[in-house]
Amino acid sequence: MGSLLRMNRLLSSIVDSCNCIIDPQLPADDLLMKYQYISDFFIALAYFSIPVELIYFVKKSAVFPYRWVLVQFGAFIVLCGATHLINLWTFNMHTRNVAIVMTTAKVLTALVSCITALMLVHIIPDLLSVKTRELFLKKKAAQLDREMGIIRTQEETGRHVRMLTHEIRSTLDRHTILKTTLVELGRTLALEECALWMPTRTGVELQLSYTLRHQNPVGLTVPIQLPVINQVFSTNRAVQISPNSPVAKLRPTGKYMPGEVVAVRVPLLHLSNFQINDWPELSTKRYALMVLMLPSDSARQWHVHELELVEVVADQVAVALSHAAILEESMRARDLLMEQNVALDLARREAEMAVRARNDFLAVMNHEMRTPMHAIIALSSLLQETDLTPEQRLMVETILKSSNLLATLINDVLDLSRLEDGSLQLDIVTFNLHALFGEVLNLIKPIASVKKLFVTLSLSADLPEYVIGDEQRLMQILINVVGNAVKFSKEGSVSISAFVAKSDSLRDPRAPEFFAVASENHFYLRVQVKDTGIGINPQDIPNLFSKFTQSQALASTNSGGTGLGLAISKRFVNLMEGHIWIESEGLGKGSTAIFIIKLDIPGRSNESKLPFVAKLPANHMQMTFQGLKVLVMDDNGVSRMVTKGLLTHLGCDVTTVGSRDECLRVVTQEHKVVFMDVSMPGIDCYEVAVLIHERFGKRHGRPLIVALTGNTDRVTKENCMRVGMDGVILKPVSVDKMRSVLSELLEHGVVLES
Repeated sequence: MGSLLRMNRLLSSIVDSCNCIIDPQLPADDLLMKYQYISDFFIALAYFSIPVELIYFVKKSAVFPYRWVLVQFGAFIVLCGATHLINLWTFNMHTRNVAIVMTTAKVLTALVSCITALMLVHIIPDLLSVKTRELFLKKKAAQLDREMGIIRTQEETGRHVRMLTHEIRSTLDRHTILKTTLVELGRTLALEECALWMPTRTGVELQLSYTLRHQNPVGLTVPIQLPVINQVFSTNRAVQISPNSPVAKLRPTGKYMPGEVVAVRVPLLHLSNFQINDWPELSTKRYALMVLMLPSDSARQWHVHELELVEVVADQVAVALSHAAILEESMRARDLLMEQNVALDLARREAEMAVRARNDFLAVMNHEMRTPMHAIIALSSLLQETDLTPEQRLMVETILKSSNLLATLINDVLDLSRLEDGSLQLDIVTFNLHALFGEVLNLIKPIASVKKLFVTLSLSADLPEYVIGDEQRLMQILINVVGNAVKFSKEGSVSISAFVAKSDSLRDPRAPEFFAVASENHFYLRVQVKDTGIGINPQDIPNLFSKFTQSQALASTNSGGTGLGLAISKRFVNLMEGHIWIESEGLGKGSTAIFIIKLDIPGRSNESKLPFVAKLPANHMQMTFQGLKVLVMDDNGVSRMVTKGLLTHLGCDVTTVGSRDECLRVVTQEHKVVFMDVSMPGIDCYEVAVLIHERFGKRHGRPLIVALTGNTDRVTKENCMRVGMDGVILKPVSVDKMRSVLSELLEHGVVLES
């Protein structure tokens, strides 16, 4: 009742505000009209409020695409409100103006409402399409959410892969790699069990090598040809297998439901020596098998990102294993190389010790053998110049001949030793090549005349007269080769020819390693020595240049050779960048020895400034040295006595000393020549030579100093020249040799002998 009274009071106020007089005691129809009146008022008020709200909405909605439609709709509502408002004056008697206004408002309202209705026919499909796009965008948003979830899952998988890769590659030990892989996979994927099956040495089985929980005995084997294994090995993807397969039966049996199991292959990438205990050597692509098991009695299933993680980890394990195998191979190779280096270093030290011991032995034996040889040859040569019966002379000549042969053997053995250890060096000088051939011919002719052999020498016109090379070694080669030709020829002739080798004759298929290089600074000398001797079997020719070796035919002649001459000659020829060989058609048909060596040309080569010392004539038999004061220093009494006998026989006034101090006390300016043995133990003879130089100053006021030595090495000769000695003579020394040395020394002030 209270609410009804409040409504009556409200209606009364509205009526009063409109200046409309309504009798409160109205009949029912009048009451209905009253309520319509009030309703039209509120409808008009509502209509007028809606455009205000639409204007506010249009102002705030800057992106709304139908503003003009809202404006039109607002006009329609305003007109409707105006119509209801004007209708308030039509409930009573009203004027014609009110009727006209009311009609105009209704006509406009009808017009605007029709236009609005027509426009809504076009607007509604657009609004529906907006709704469709809204649904499409919602679907796209849902799809993006799913993709973002996949990306987040992939990022999470990538993070796990990086973590696992870091853990796996933190070591290069294969056992640690495999064990770390199982532990990290078990922790990341919350696995109940994880196992690795490796191929055995035979390659027909897989052996259980590693497990995660340590509850399975390592060493179980399964055939590699099982269908489930072939299925896994045939693809590089993780494959879900039955929990009851042989490789998955790693959990104790029970009533629980086993979890899902996947298996993936692990490539063993072409490793050549991938061995752990009985693992095989893998020369072709082989696979290990990794089995992963989810916890039992759980509804968990394998997800795609987890399978991708397993596949990536399997590939990373394969790479890590290959790196580990490579490291092990390199470490094994390094250890082997270190062992070999240690063995080689030990062998090198032993070889150096052996070489030093051999050199020391040869040096001692050289000195000790040459001292008695010096006495034998010197005394025999002195005895040969006395009055002897024919029988005595024959015996003395035999002694001299045998002694010279023994001296030659000593020289050959020492030369061969230095050639083999590489310590022998060529003595490069400028010399007269034509005179060298003439000297060899003069040495050979007396021997050949005894055997009634005809020896000829032919030198080509273009052969240079002066050349640069090792004169002594070339003479030794010629004497060995020509001496063999004379030695093994009973009758006939021996011809020696020398000429400049042409380029087309330098290539020899028998010596492919010999390669001649043409140049204007040098030339290649070709020497051929042809004889009419006993000849050689072709099959024996390769053995002729081996030391201590002779062919059967040569040995049967009882020539007395040692088999060292040609071996040493070949090594000398090799040092001179040449080549030597022998040709023969067989026994009884003679033979030809040929060698080629390289010689430099004076004025064109780098050795053009080497000194040239002309050789003296070999015949000094008429020269006398009466009254020549000579001092001899030698610690060996026999050698000292023999040298004194040689000099005394030549007319010299000889003083002998046996020590350094005695030599320095006795030597005076009256002594023209000092002979000193530089091989005396405990005495520095080089210091004695230096002190003599310091005492007597200039050369014309001091005696000439000549070294007597049994050492044939180049170092001894260089040391003698370094301290200012005037000559070097190699023991043993005969009367003729001493006469020649004194003559050359007094005439030129120097004498050198290799």
